[in-house]
Amino acid sequence: MRGQDSPRRHLRRPDWMLVTAGILLFVATATIAQVLPEAAPQLVGRVPSMAIGPAAPLPKWIVDDRRRMRAYPDQPPVIPHSIEGYELSVNANRCLSCHKREFTQDSGAPMISVTHYMTRDGQMLADVSPRRYFCTACHVPQADVRPLVNNLFRDMSEMGVKPAGSE
Repeated sequence: MRGQDSPRRHLRRPDWMLVTAGILLFVATATIAQVLPEAAPQLVGRVPSMAIGPAAPLPKWIVDDRRRMRAYPDQPPVIPHSIEGYELSVNANRCLSCHKREFTQDSGAPMISVTHYMTRDGQMLADVSPRRYFCTACHVPQADVRPLVNNLFRDMSEMGVKPAGSE
């Protein structure tokens, strides 16, 4: 029979329909992708210009050594003093020179929590746990700036709840 052994193969009708449907799907997707950004609302407002201007001044740090109320439950305490120039590296941690258990009596600084001496499995260590060594991963200095969002947190004592056993 003629054409059975020829290297040219012809696509059957269902194959051509599949190829045509694929091309149409590609063209339709590309068209929708070009129209869609114009129809979708912008989420960030106007695109800021790339004009060069003066940088905003850096906020002033609060350095009055007064403890602050926490903004939410389990918030790590903020640092109420300047830490500018403190070395906090693998080789040294200036925070521990005042806040470590054995130095708090002379420095008057609050002792770091006992949880900082525990492994993640709850085993107590003789020294600060390596996962709690870099203090500024959780604790930050407090700046004198307006809050980014309103804070609606209220402490339990403000809501009239008395400590357990006080009744």
